[in-house]
Amino acid sequence: MRIVVLDGFTANPGDLTWDEIKALGDVAVYDRTDEKDIVSRAKDADAVLLNKCPMTKDTMINLPRLKYIGVLATGYNVVDTAFAKESGIVVTNIPAYSTASVAQHVFALILEIAHHVGAHSEKCLSGAWENAKDFCFWDYPLTELDGKTIGVIGNGAIGKRVAGIAAAFGMNVITYSPSQNSEETLEKIYRESDIISLNCPLKDNNKEMIAGASISKMKKGVWIVNTARGGLVNEKDVKDALISGKIGCFAADVVSVEPIRADNPLLSAPNVILTPHIAWAPIEARSRLMKIACENLKSFINGNPINRVNV
Repeated sequence: MRIVVLDGFTANPGDLTWDEIKALGDVAVYDRTDEKDIVSRAKDADAVLLNKCPMTKDTMINLPRLKYIGVLATGYNVVDTAFAKESGIVVTNIPAYSTASVAQHVFALILEIAHHVGAHSEKCLSGAWENAKDFCFWDYPLTELDGKTIGVIGNGAIGKRVAGIAAAFGMNVITYSPSQNSEETLEKIYRESDIISLNCPLKDNNKEMIAGASISKMKKGVWIVNTARGGLVNEKDVKDALISGKIGCFAADVVSVEPIRADNPLLSAPNVILTPHIAWAPIEARSRLMKIACENLKSFINGNPINRVNV
């Protein structure tokens, strides 16, 4: 079997191994592949592994040997799954590998807002503490999470883990899932939450759900944390609400276009914390990803595909 990994660098920048995949066939691994080079690199492939490389209808038409696409992520919108199904191409994804890591990152962001640990550490290292008149000082408001209300939008594996951690901090938790709750629950989250955490997939019906209309319903000074998808947020409206003080802080691991562009409104907004899409990336999570990717491909080869998304 000829196996081509089109953009393997993010999953494995060198601290893991492709050996288990290589045991399954003749493998070529590329760190990154431009869209124009996908066909030339995968033209002889029976199986392709990819993360963000688009696998469109036009591309698949030009890959006559292709029978398997393994997405090295949970989201698989980069693949035309309907055409793949029509063509007899199996498409799989990697579910639930980063639940613990993403939920942990949600609270890394929340705790940074609450305590400004990084900023206070920099003050100490720059001499501000040694020159202080008192035994302690703080330059930012400090916030206790106990008793605060968090609205968790999305009640999948990550949302459930976030809700559990929040409860351990003594927070009041409201969860919302469109398949499980009425819109009144979402309205309650907007109305009552001190913190809102986005942990849902991006779909046509929730694009820019955080925008002027929904923000207007929120508490003044609300914190919003987005570790899901940048498209859930209207970034210009969030900037305006940060400037006005309606939103107290916005923290995100994702933005609408990645890598972030220089004209992204969040870069010039106050009270913003951004991380470069790393919530999923601890080595433990990526190790699980690689293991599941291998199991997916092995199961396909054995005639019993698992984690198939285009049944």
